Amino acid sequence: MSLERFSSSLERAFEEQVFGEHPAELYEPIHYILSLGGKRIRPLLTLLSANLFTKSWETAIEPAMSVEVFHNFTLMHDDIMDQAPLRRGKPTVHHKWDTNRAILSGDVMLVEAYELLSKLEASLLKKAILRFNKVAAEVCEGQQLDMLFAEREEVSKEEYLEMIRLKTSVLVGYSMELGGIVAGASPDACELLYEVGENLGLGFQMTDDILDVYADPKLFGKQVGGDILENKKTWLLLRAMEKSGEDRVRTLLSIEDPDQKILAVRTLFDELNIKAEATSIAEAYFDKAMLGLQALVCPFEVEKEALNTLFLQIRSRQK
Repeated sequence: MSLERFSSSLERAFEEQVFGEHPAELYEPIHYILSLGGKRIRPLLTLLSANLFTKSWETAIEPAMSVEVFHNFTLMHDDIMDQAPLRRGKPTVHHKWDTNRAILSGDVMLVEAYELLSKLEASLLKKAILRFNKVAAEVCEGQQLDMLFAEREEVSKEEYLEMIRLKTSVLVGYSMELGGIVAGASPDACELLYEVGENLGLGFQMTDDILDVYADPKLFGKQVGGDILENKKTWLLLRAMEKSGEDRVRTLLSIEDPDQKILAVRTLFDELNIKAEATSIAEAYFDKAMLGLQALVCPFEVEKEALNTLFLQIRSRQK
């Protein structure tokens, strides 16, 4: 079955979903942030994973939507914490309306995520909820670490990788695991699905960090070099500090002109071969994800093709 069929079914479900009507001021931001699109990677992974174990993959649509609603809830609140003006090229919720409204609408999104997940049949619900609770807490832990790292002078590459594992990868892992849970897959299969997704998520985030420095601005959809301007301690920056010394990197980060600052740091990365090293790590995570998927025993092996297609899209993305 083609990837497009899953994507269109998912988009149709979001278009038809009514999260609430009164007061409109509470629910309008929810529909707004979900209408901004995005890649919908997480819910697609849920549907595609369920499709490996059942032909009734449509039963996974509402659980898949719950993951996407939760993900966008975290984005809405992250944007407040980061004071970000734009999300996917459009005004963030707290900029379009105000901070209080963004906080409250985000809170309701978390409730709506649970509501969608609760549509699961009773025999599967407890496991799905318990795993969701653990992952949701880990996402918050990752965000807290991200904020702490912004204040700390020293952060190791290992700490950074653990932070992105929590903030980004565990939810990608759960998205795949949830598909297995919905389809009644064995505990071992669900565990492997989670591991595959976690590695995919790590590769995704490492690629995101690379694109932030090297992407084509016309394709990227946001300012290239944003992490550099924020002095964000990405793996690339931490590796540059290791290879050239912290003083040299901090001198470049102190440059006031934004364009000159981005150019200077990128030139240093090029000199130190940082992009190639980071790409190698991202590729290793993607390879682990692909190998894990190959090793997964499921009744509908042919349906792995759609997942492979999505994996390759994620691996080769330019934005």
